[in-house]
Amino acid sequence: MKITSMEILKLKIPEGTQIRPVICKINTDEGIYGLGEASVAIVTGAYAAAEMIKDLSHFIIGENPLKHELIWERLFKQSFWGKGNGGVVMAAISAIDTALWDIKGKYYGVPVYELLGGKCRNKLRAYASQLQFGWGEQSMNALGRAEDYAASCKRAVGEGYTAVKADILQFDLEGRRVPFSELCGSLPKKTLSLAKERLAAMREAAGDQVDIILENHANTDANTAIQLGRMAETYDIMFYEEPTLPLNMDVTKKVAERVGIPLATGERTYTRWGFLPLLESGAVSVIQPDIGNCGGVTECKKICDMAHIYDVNVQTHVCSSPLNLAVSLHLEAAIPNFIIHEHHMTSTLKSVASQFVYDYQPVDGYFEIPDLPGFGQDLSEQAVAEAQIDIIR
Repeated sequence: MKITSMEILKLKIPEGTQIRPVICKINTDEGIYGLGEASVAIVTGAYAAAEMIKDLSHFIIGENPLKHELIWERLFKQSFWGKGNGGVVMAAISAIDTALWDIKGKYYGVPVYELLGGKCRNKLRAYASQLQFGWGEQSMNALGRAEDYAASCKRAVGEGYTAVKADILQFDLEGRRVPFSELCGSLPKKTLSLAKERLAAMREAAGDQVDIILENHANTDANTAIQLGRMAETYDIMFYEEPTLPLNMDVTKKVAERVGIPLATGERTYTRWGFLPLLESGAVSVIQPDIGNCGGVTECKKICDMAHIYDVNVQTHVCSSPLNLAVSLHLEAAIPNFIIHEHHMTSTLKSVASQFVYDYQPVDGYFEIPDLPGFGQDLSEQAVAEAQIDIIR
């Protein structure tokens, strides 16, 4: 079997979101194709990744798609920029690698989790993610008032979720993004008070049997991250996500030593080489690699295995299309150190789900693992018809 062509699809931006999905479709001479995604789909970088996939295509056309290890090494070492761990190039490599795994599963007629060692569990616990945008709506709406955070929390818990996550610093009382300059050095009293009011409202709404995850998007520096973390300690937080930038682990370790909440990070970290210092620092309890950014399934499985050595748990970062969601379910099912699955509020939107054939959603807060060959996901006819497509042969 040989790779005959690649298609790079820029899907239509789903209504009510800021997501710009970029999908890589790899075709073979046996009629089997695979899909992968470059997960730099939010804010910036999506279309740069699409161009990078094109640039990398000449490394793989004509190759045997089952040789994913060899192809990964070639993409990493011969692309020049791959060895520097950049976000755009690694997103492109991730998309290609993931498509190869989809092909392999279809070729052997098995779900990808079987190729990764089989299921360690039959269901995956999930949490409702990014409640600062609401929950149960059909668009992303920045919330300001504490009672709105509580209402979103109640809706998620009412659907059966036993864990929720929100960024309580991202927006001000009017739902406007807080300037980064106000989140460094020392938090203004009004900002910290509003964050506390929101967190208290969420805890009261959730009750004491629901886990709360504190999201931070690396928007604070070490000093303000410590302020926020210490305030949150009394609210029984499951883990504190991205308290600071992931670029200097000494800074993250400083936060870990001064805040009594387990830390999590990793969505902006790439490859084993990027995760090793994070693990060696001992600063984090949970890593959050994004399969569509960190190097694909090939690399992410190795990252997860490496984390297991350090007794660090894994929750993959999922904030793109239903394809990356399905891919994450397969990997998380197959690793022993899985802790919980991120179900982003955009993944609940009909405008997002309609771009793919299968709409995988949790039932009472738990996901079943797709059991179709490959990742068990495909593009809808509507998504293909509305996409911008480049074909490389």
